[in-house]
Amino acid sequence: MRLTTYLRHPWTATLARWGRIPGLRTAKVTLAAVLSYVAADLLNTTASPILAPLTAILVVQLTVYQTVAQGLQRVLSVLAGVLVAVGLATVVGLSWWSLGAVVAVTLVLGQVLRLGPHTLEVPISAMLVLAVGGASAPEAAAGRVYETLIGSAVGIAVNLAIVPPVHVGSAGSAVAGMATRLGDFLRSLATDLRAGWSRQAAQDWLTAARGLSASVLEAGHSLVRAEQSAVLNPRGGEVRTAQPRLRTALTAIEYCTIVVRTLCREVFDRTFYLPPDLEAEVYPSAARLALADVLDVAASALDGVAAVAAGEEPVDIARGRVAERLDELYQRREQLGRLLLVDPHADAAAWQQHGALLTAVDRLRVEIEAAVRPADQPWRPPSLTEGPRRAARRVVGAAEQTLPLVTDRSRQAVRRIMDVAAEAATDAAAHLAHPDPRAARPHRRDAGASPPDEQEAADAAAAALRAAADALAEDDEPRPPPRPDSTGPEADRE
Repeated sequence: MRLTTYLRHPWTATLARWGRIPGLRTAKVTLAAVLSYVAADLLNTTASPILAPLTAILVVQLTVYQTVAQGLQRVLSVLAGVLVAVGLATVVGLSWWSLGAVVAVTLVLGQVLRLGPHTLEVPISAMLVLAVGGASAPEAAAGRVYETLIGSAVGIAVNLAIVPPVHVGSAGSAVAGMATRLGDFLRSLATDLRAGWSRQAAQDWLTAARGLSASVLEAGHSLVRAEQSAVLNPRGGEVRTAQPRLRTALTAIEYCTIVVRTLCREVFDRTFYLPPDLEAEVYPSAARLALADVLDVAASALDGVAAVAAGEEPVDIARGRVAERLDELYQRREQLGRLLLVDPHADAAAWQQHGALLTAVDRLRVEIEAAVRPADQPWRPPSLTEGPRRAARRVVGAAEQTLPLVTDRSRQAVRRIMDVAAEAATDAAAHLAHPDPRAARPHRRDAGASPPDEQEAADAAAAALRAAADALAEDDEPRPPPRPDSTGPEADRE
């Protein structure tokens, strides 16, 4: 967050920084806990319905999507645990071996259901129900399930009804902060290039460039949270509008960090081709100043990228400023290229490394231009059913891999029957459309008899089915191995 922005609009800047009103989540968690306790007490689930407010406290998250996901996973974990415990409590009581069996089974069940952090809730629920034992186990299990449902439902309702947050401001600040940090890095590197150069300085800047990736990961997490905040959110339109701009900028900035690291690596490698007493002369003075100017202009362009991501001014104006800086960057790069021009026959190493440095500068300019490019298509939040669909596809794929013979045989049989039946139906239809005029039409002897053409079509269909069945029977019969002296069609003909 910039200091000038905070001084001019402190309240707006605070909201943009945190993405929500301060204290709002605390108020929602408190309200959800109280309402869930009152609801469970009115429904008389248990004598002390403390599990309902506990579930509400755990369910209420930063976004509606996370709240719904937490609620569903918690309900599923409790249901799985109590079902296992009730099934075992009706047979045996609490003992060391029954406890071990319950813990082992419920942990495996939680892994199969992919409950993630809620996996431990499955054995906990099972042990609590198993501790009651006997005839009271079903009643305790029902009360636990009811209170979990109440707490989850109240938590979801409260988080959905009271100002569902959209974290566009925090995501924009994170992406803009990453662009600003990268620009400050380039400015500092340019300052050191003007002051002088050494192998140690080049190594220090390479180490610092490698540390830029951590900030990219943090900005990526912030943007993912903003994308999740648009799911099931009435205010998700703001995220749909800003997400393409932020995602494009973050992707390009990530590539820019890689390019800057490559640039620092090329400068550092160049110092090894000169003796230690001449390492300061790795580049001529004019070339070092030209490279510093290139980095300064690139830093100014990154400031424009930060303005586009933060949305502090109209996007078109910020993009126009970035385009002007990129034109200047191209001119500076051409000047640097003329200063680094060497004869490859005179100094092949310098020619190769100078070319790699200029390539890195070109790539940096391309990525900065891509950071402010408008998106080709709008963005929509992911569907909640995508996860179950992927799970269903995994199950089907695993079944096909586990039972390939059954699957292949059934598919081949169906295809064979359909092909033969379709061919027979086509022949019958052609015969009905063009009957033989020379064939005499016999008189029907009774009203229930079928016409000759229809009877022929039925006979053809039956013959087709018999042919398909015979083909399947032939496939089922074991085939004798080939004779040693038969090697192919030529051997058969012999």
